[in-house]
Amino acid sequence: MVKISVLQHAPSVHLPARPGDPTPTSRNLDPLMHPFARARERNRALNASKMDRLFAKPFVGALEGHIDAVEVLCKKPGSLNTVASGSWDGGVILHNVSERKHIRRIQGAHKGKVSGICFAQDDRLLSCGVDSNIKLWDASPQNDIMEQRPLNVYPGKSPFNSIDHHRSDPLFATASNIVQIWDETKSAAISNLTFPTSTETITSVRFNLSETSVLGSIGSDRTFTLYDIRTGKAERRVVMQMRSNALAWSPTFPTAVLLASEDHNLYTFDVRQLKTPTHIYKAHVAAVMSCDWSPTGLEFVSGGWDRTVRIWKEGQGTGPEVYHTKRMQRVSSSIFTSDARFVLTGSDDGNVRIWKAKASEKLGIITARERAAIEYRESLKDRWKHDNEVGRIQRKRHLPKPVYQAAKLKRTMLDTRAVKEERRRKHTRAGESKPNAERKKVVITEQT
Repeated sequence: MVKISVLQHAPSVHLPARPGDPTPTSRNLDPLMHPFARARERNRALNASKMDRLFAKPFVGALEGHIDAVEVLCKKPGSLNTVASGSWDGGVILHNVSERKHIRRIQGAHKGKVSGICFAQDDRLLSCGVDSNIKLWDASPQNDIMEQRPLNVYPGKSPFNSIDHHRSDPLFATASNIVQIWDETKSAAISNLTFPTSTETITSVRFNLSETSVLGSIGSDRTFTLYDIRTGKAERRVVMQMRSNALAWSPTFPTAVLLASEDHNLYTFDVRQLKTPTHIYKAHVAAVMSCDWSPTGLEFVSGGWDRTVRIWKEGQGTGPEVYHTKRMQRVSSSIFTSDARFVLTGSDDGNVRIWKAKASEKLGIITARERAAIEYRESLKDRWKHDNEVGRIQRKRHLPKPVYQAAKLKRTMLDTRAVKEERRRKHTRAGESKPNAERKKVVITEQT
């Protein structure tokens, strides 16, 4: 009897385990068997980059209601869809972002513009304005969205420019010609914080999110000041080359603070070492008016006088994502939502606009296979970002003609200045004129 050897394969190995599953395939992973694998992968990365730009439609919608420039925006802590906005028309509106409806609408909340808003505890909202009043409002959803009466009014002696609430205590800070600390249960300020030689107007004040007794302020005399409410005085102050328009504390790194400057740049400082900024972010072609961190602390948004919104990755000083529309005017306020998926901006045309934080992100339900494909394309783009063609497609952004021309002019001016400094250095005695690092030009002096 002849013994015959045969190959036996179980049919179950070659069939889907469940109905709807993909058919199992066997692959030989020997690299020598796949000489074109790298070329195929590069082609996939190129197609992924093109698809990313093709589907980049960041604008989601607009929240209407204001009839003048939107000066301030504020998100409600612990809520994904509640945002408050204050306008130059004196009105305050609470928006439900997901439904794009008004929760509350307070017309004539202040005489003149609303210069600051923040959420207090227990569904309440604080607002301040140039009418020298602070008002406490009920922010809970009600049937009558036009309810106009404040819960409390705190009169001040001078117009207020900014307001911020303590993370856990019933305290809030205001900025006018001095920084004042208020208790919600008292009608007058409980303490005044000022630097001994300070005479400036404070334009913005913010509590640190982790060390809640520390707060920072920026002033019209180009200063950034740190205060401690436990000691009741200013601790340190730095004078910069140009004034700052906004500040934001990092939600994940307590000592990091972001400043939006009049010189078209943004700066991050470590408050333990204020002599030089840790990073400089350059792309705007006009004054930066607002900034806000993402809740993840990995990116932040800025809005500028050049009518553009830019989303930056932390630590990358160039090449941010750029959003713009034909109708959007100068952007005076910008915030991230609490889930880090959306950005809200308020501009001079009276609209609050909703943008996707990632321009090509798909909204809606995403299946597991679709999610796996998206993650694979992201990994390909990251792996091949240094390739000339893939990198060029990822970096390319179309700008409005005025912004493009202004950026071109600014680049020419900076190049000319660098050439001039190099020539001056070349024609002076050796060692007399040393090049100064860009970071060391920002801060003029530090005072304690």
